[in-house]
Amino acid sequence: MELKALPTPVLLHIAKLLEISLQSLVATIALFDEGGTVPFIARYRKEATGNLDEVKILAIQEKLEYFRELEDRRATVLSSIAEQGKLTPELQAKIEKTLDKSELEDLYLPYKPKRKTKASVAREKGFEPLAFYLWEQIPNGQPLIEYAATFGDPNEALEGARHIISEMVAENADFRKAVRGMMAEKGIVVSKAIEGVPDPEGKFKMYGDFSEPVSKIPSHRMLAIRRGAKEGILHFEIELNRDEVCASLRTKVCREPGEWQPHLHEAIEDGYDRLLNPSIQTEIRLDLKDRSDEEAIKVFRENLENLLLSPPAGALTVIGVDPGIRTGCKIAVVDDTGKLLEHTVIYPLEPKNDVAGSIRTLSRLIQQHNAQAFAIGNGTGSREVADIIKQANLGPFSVVVSEAGASVYSASDVARQEFPDLDLTVRGAISIARRLQDPLAELVKVDPKSIGVGQYQHDVDQRRLKQGLEQTVESCVNRVGVDLNTASAPLLKQVAGLSERVAQKIVEFRNENGRFKSRVQLMAVTGFGPKTFEQAAGFLRIRNGENPLDMTAVHPESYPVVEAIAASLGVTVPELIAKPDLVEKVKIEGFKTEKVGIYTLNDIREELRKPGRDPRDKFVVPNFRDDVKEMKDVVAGMILEGVVTNVTKFGAFVDIGVHQDGLVHVSEISHRYITDPAEALKAGQIVKAIVLSVDLKTKRIALSIKALEPKPAGGGRPQQQQRPQQQQPSMQDKLAALSGKFRTR
Repeated sequence: MELKALPTPVLLHIAKLLEISLQSLVATIALFDEGGTVPFIARYRKEATGNLDEVKILAIQEKLEYFRELEDRRATVLSSIAEQGKLTPELQAKIEKTLDKSELEDLYLPYKPKRKTKASVAREKGFEPLAFYLWEQIPNGQPLIEYAATFGDPNEALEGARHIISEMVAENADFRKAVRGMMAEKGIVVSKAIEGVPDPEGKFKMYGDFSEPVSKIPSHRMLAIRRGAKEGILHFEIELNRDEVCASLRTKVCREPGEWQPHLHEAIEDGYDRLLNPSIQTEIRLDLKDRSDEEAIKVFRENLENLLLSPPAGALTVIGVDPGIRTGCKIAVVDDTGKLLEHTVIYPLEPKNDVAGSIRTLSRLIQQHNAQAFAIGNGTGSREVADIIKQANLGPFSVVVSEAGASVYSASDVARQEFPDLDLTVRGAISIARRLQDPLAELVKVDPKSIGVGQYQHDVDQRRLKQGLEQTVESCVNRVGVDLNTASAPLLKQVAGLSERVAQKIVEFRNENGRFKSRVQLMAVTGFGPKTFEQAAGFLRIRNGENPLDMTAVHPESYPVVEAIAASLGVTVPELIAKPDLVEKVKIEGFKTEKVGIYTLNDIREELRKPGRDPRDKFVVPNFRDDVKEMKDVVAGMILEGVVTNVTKFGAFVDIGVHQDGLVHVSEISHRYITDPAEALKAGQIVKAIVLSVDLKTKRIALSIKALEPKPAGGGRPQQQQRPQQQQPSMQDKLAALSGKFRTR
C-alpha cells in the first residue's frame, strides 16, 4: 500500500511540536516508510535522523499515525460536505487549515448526518427563516410577534426558532472550542457515592464526596474514580459554572439590543444545558481518560523497563526452588545456558519437616551438577527455605527472586513447547532459576501485564497498553542484544525486524544445523531476506564465532570501517578486538565516508573499547534481615533493606522479605521536593528504609527512606519555599495508596 505524504504545514507543525529539525523529521518518516524499526533507526541511522534518540523517534511514529489518520478523515469530511453542496471556500479553508481532530469534527458537526432533533423538526415546519432573523438581529420594521405569526402559531414558531438557534450555538466550532477550553481550565471533577450501593472493602470511601480540578487531578485518582463508576459504586461528572459559560456565550451571540434578546438568551441556555455541556463534558471525560491512561502506561513502561534491565547473575548453573508447604518445594537445576539438567521435590517445611533429607538432596545436586547459586521464588515459605539453605552452608549463594508471572509462563504455550512432559510447577521452578541468570531473557516469555509492576492496568486502554509494553520490551531487548545461539524464540521475536515466524525458523535452523558461526549465515534461514538482515543483524550476537565483530553491536554494514581502522594500526580485526586500548590511538574522524558519519564512528569506537559489553548494572544480592520473615516480625522503627517492586505516581512499593510489600509514600522518599517517585526510585533498585507503621489487620506497612537521610541545612525550609504552586501530596494520596494497592504474594 502506498503511504501518503503529509502536507508541508503538517510536517512543520510536527517538527515544532517535537522540537526537531524538519530535515530530521522527513528523514525519519522516510525510514519508517521503508520498513525501518525504532531500535534500528535510533542505533544505526543517526546520520539521517540527526542523532535522534528512541524517545523522539517513537514520538515521531505516534505523530505520523495521528496526522495520517487526520488527513484521511479530512478528505472524508470535505467529500461529504461537497456532496451536500454546502462546501464554501471559507469552510474549505478552515477544514484544510486545522491540525486538530476535535476541531475538524467541530467543523463537520453542522453537516454531519444525524437523527431527528428538535431543530430538524422545526426546520421541517419552516421555522428556519425566523431563526435566522433572530440570529442576525437586524430589525425589519415589524414587531417580532407579528413577524412570527407569518409562520403560523407565533409561540410555536418562536419555540421552534429557539430550538434551531440552540443547535446552532451547540454546533458552532468557535463556541465549542471556547467551552472546551473553559471546562479543561476551570472544570471540577466531582464524584459521589451512589446512595444505597455498598462498598464492602471501602476502596472508594475517599471518593464518596470528592472534588478536584480537571487541570490538576492526577492519573491514579482519576482512574480510581472511573473504576468506582464502572463498578457501580460512584457517580461522577465535571462541573462548570453555568452562569459564567452562558454569559460568555451571550457576549458572542447577542450583538444588538432588541426584542430578540430574551429569545436568544433562552436558546443559549437551552443549547448549553441540553446539547453543548453534555457533549463537551463527554469529550473532557475522554480527554481525562486519555491523559490518565497515558500517565499510567508511562509508569508501567518505566517499571517494566527497569525490571527487564535488572542486572543478570550471568552464566551460572542454578538450582531453582519454587517453595511449597503441603505439596513440597519443586526443584529444577539448569546449566549456564538455561538447559534443564534435573528436577525433583523436597519437603523441608510443614507438615513433613524433612530438613535433613532436603539438605542431602540439595548437596547431591550441587556436587553432581557443580551448581553455583540458588534462586528461590518469593512465594509462601520462601524465607523459611532461604534460612534452611543458609544455615546448611551448602556453598552456592542464594537469592530470593520475584516469581510474579511464573505461573502464567508455566501454563503458556511457550512453556508447553519447551517442556511438554513436565508439570506446571516444575516449569515454574525452571523459570525462577533462569530469572536469576538473565531476567530479560526469561521475562520476555511472560505477558508484561502479569509481572505485577502496573498501576490500574486493567482500567486503561488495553490496545495502547499492549502497544506501549511491546515497545518497551523491544527497546530493552535490542539495547542489550541477543545471543543468537542460546536465545529462545520469544526472545528472538523481540529483535528489531524479526517476526514470530522468522524467530521460530531461526531456532529450527539452529536445531538442525548446529550453532551459528557468523551473522551472514542468517541469510540461509527461511524468510530471512536482505531487509530483515539489515534491521536485525546488529542486535544479534555470536560469541566465539568466525568474525569477532559478530559479538559486538557494530553492524555488518560497518565492518569495512573497522577493517580500515585495524589496517591503519597495522593489526588484524581480532587483534584490535583483543586489545581495546589500541582504538585510542586512532583519529576516528579520518574514517568518515559518504555513508558513515561521525555519529556512527563514535558508536564504533565505543563498541571497540568494550566489545560485547552488557549495558546492565552489576548484579547485587539484596540482604533481608534474618529475624524478619513474616509481617508480624515487622516493628515500627526497624531499618530494613529491600527491593523496589513497583513505582507509582503516589509512591513506591518495596519487598522487605515478608510476602507483603511496604509502601514508601512520595512524601517519604526524599527531603527534596519531588513530584514523581520515578525521579528517585526504579523497579529492581535495592534500598534501605525505616518502618513507620504496621497494620496487621489491613496488611499495610508504611516505610520511609528520607528518615534515614540527613536533613538539609535549614531543615528543608528553603526547598519548601521554592516549591511550585500546585497541589501537594495529601492524605487522599496516602489513602488511595493503601486501598488495595499492596501486593500480596
